[in-house]
Amino acid sequence: MKYMKLGSKPDAFQSDGNNIRFVASELATDIIVNVDDVKFYLHKFPLLSKSPRLQRLVVATASEENSDEIEIPDIPGGPAAFEICAKFCYGMIVTLNAYNVVAARCAAEYLEMHETVEKGNLIYKIDVFLNSSVLRSWKDSIIVLQTSKSLQPWSEDLKVVSRCLDSIASKASIDPAEVEWSYTYNRKKLPLENGIDTQWNGVIKQQSVPKDWWVEDLCELEMDSYKQVIMAIKFKGRISGEVIGEALKAYAYRRLPGFSRITLTNGEDFAKCRTSLETIVWLLPTKRGSVSCSFLLKLLKAASFLDCSENCRKELIKRTGQQLEEASVADLLIPAPVGGSTLYDIDLVLEVMEEFLMHQHSHIRSSLQTSGDLLEGRCSGSVSSNATVTVAKLIDGYLAETAKDPALPISKFVEIAEKTSSLSRAGHDGLYRAIDMFLKEHPDLTKIEKKKICSLMDCKKLSPDACMHAVQNDRLPLRIVVQVLFFHQVRQSSIACVGQSLVPQENGAASYGVSRSAATTANTRDDWDGVPTAGDISSLKSMKLVGRAGTGSEKSSSSGDTGKNCEDKVGGKVKSVLMPSRMLSKLWSGKVYGGENSSSDTSEGQGSINPDEAKSTSTSRNLRYQVT
Repeated sequence: MKYMKLGSKPDAFQSDGNNIRFVASELATDIIVNVDDVKFYLHKFPLLSKSPRLQRLVVATASEENSDEIEIPDIPGGPAAFEICAKFCYGMIVTLNAYNVVAARCAAEYLEMHETVEKGNLIYKIDVFLNSSVLRSWKDSIIVLQTSKSLQPWSEDLKVVSRCLDSIASKASIDPAEVEWSYTYNRKKLPLENGIDTQWNGVIKQQSVPKDWWVEDLCELEMDSYKQVIMAIKFKGRISGEVIGEALKAYAYRRLPGFSRITLTNGEDFAKCRTSLETIVWLLPTKRGSVSCSFLLKLLKAASFLDCSENCRKELIKRTGQQLEEASVADLLIPAPVGGSTLYDIDLVLEVMEEFLMHQHSHIRSSLQTSGDLLEGRCSGSVSSNATVTVAKLIDGYLAETAKDPALPISKFVEIAEKTSSLSRAGHDGLYRAIDMFLKEHPDLTKIEKKKICSLMDCKKLSPDACMHAVQNDRLPLRIVVQVLFFHQVRQSSIACVGQSLVPQENGAASYGVSRSAATTANTRDDWDGVPTAGDISSLKSMKLVGRAGTGSEKSSSSGDTGKNCEDKVGGKVKSVLMPSRMLSKLWSGKVYGGENSSSDTSEGQGSINPDEAKSTSTSRNLRYQVT
């Protein structure tokens, strides 16, 4: 903090404790100055010699009854600022600092204490102090800008605010290597930014100033002043968008609810926070990636809570959608508005997803149009593909979390999943997990609803572990389990027999396994409503069953040695899984591919199994099978 002392006489101002100030002097006072509710008993000569305005006020009241008393109700800075001016007129010691210098400057301007009235008058001395000391100090400039707000429009007219803004913006835009003044930097950063660098063979050296060294000090400013500072820094053009984004993030965490533990106590605070958030969004750098997607989603969550304007909300949705691949599942779990039926704001996430898909399509289209050769177009498509794979995985995780909400309607779940149906997915394990979670939390779904939700996933894209879980999952419809099991067996059959594909086998068994697998991959219907064909059933019949209820194991008509060789080649990776006996009975009896009917998903279809087998067969899907 920089100080300046004016005058040489000790402070002779005294107070009686009843809002009365007077000068300890042998001479009787001859003028009373009323400033708000404080009375100053003073002498005319020292005051009038330096203030033309006081001269005019004394002349104007000379004809009145109380000619020795004048009123100054509107002096900027109030009684404290007037007392500084009065002490200067008496030649008393006045201490100026960053907290009172603006008030003193505005009061001196009000009293017209210019250099033309008397050489070395108060205005001249304060301006020298501002230029040579206060505005050269980083923290003092910020303090002066803070105090200027309560003194407008005087501080604006006197260019105090603009000079402070220029001083702060210039210092923030300087090369960090040239920063020599103190600043606040308490945030947890990388070791390199905490003052230690051990990159030189373990020798510790002092780290240079970080690029965003200034952001915490500016968080002390109110939003109006903060906005002016950020705009001035942007105008300088020396600070990157990433650093400005970090500054806005730090300010949001300090000032907005949802980022810190600030609680809103009344409507005024609510409106103030709303204005602050809308201003932060307006100040965001336009360059993509200047702020993280996580921060944008936090802003979107706060905007929803504070009921911000539609323009603010649309801007956040647009920017979030353009970099959605950077988000996490926790970022997307935005609480639903007050009065909403669901736990999370599903519609808001749907809007973000639509923006992402729109951005991806336009990005690919523009890349292909502007690229001069096919290779460049392929590279652009590759980048887009990586983003879509990441977002598909992200949405699968989001679905799994929102599915835990018992109030989530099936229509919203299906709508979110269908939004990502066009995105590239390496596998459908994440989607299966979300579907299973939804079925678990919504046990009252009808057969049609279960069928609808299960049709969202592709059983051919489930991993072996997911298939193992699915065929034992009592929550899935039986038809779904059949298809999962079928495609899993075909895949395992192909893997086990791939080593035999080039070796002639008796009756063409090995070559049939590979060709059959290829044909299945190419021709099997993707829709869950599709059922195995007669050829598929024939392929399943080539497998042997183990542990059928009370009957031991059945052997396939194909060579046992061939089955053994296939199992040896995959190193025992073909695992035993649970196989529902009733499903197998339907397969063997040919009822499965006879067409969909109302009882196809139940275990009570007529003619599915005989009564004797029904008595000896477990209903918990406990039979196992192996590939021969």
